[in-house]
Amino acid sequence: MYALVFLEHGARRLHIAGVTAHPTGRWTVQQARNLAVELGLRVESLRFLLRDRDAKYTESFDAVFAADGIEVVRTAPRAPRMNAHCERVIGTLRREALDLSLFRFDGHRCCVGQAARAVS
Repeated sequence: MYALVFLEHGARRLHIAGVTAHPTGRWTVQQARNLAVELGLRVESLRFLLRDRDAKYTESFDAVFAADGIEVVRTAPRAPRMNAHCERVIGTLRREALDLSLFRFDGHRCCVGQAARAVS
């Protein structure tokens, strides 16, 4: 599963834009549009969008933010610490959400339940 998250550093807000098993360029553009609508007038207070160089972030994705006057900055190649705040959020989501979920596939159905966390 892939989660697209946006983190507002100044406001300390996390926006989980969407979760999908198969992210595409079209999907990320739609999630960016949804975020811009959700933020409404607050989008004017944002100045930069820091993103990685994944091919799923197309020119159309960048254009959604550029239309609101937000400068898109791509991380440097092979610089994982450049986006450390977002990486930490992703790690927390993995530990707190995904590690506690159990997935069971029965034919074409998928059952999701919560696993009990072992407390030592």
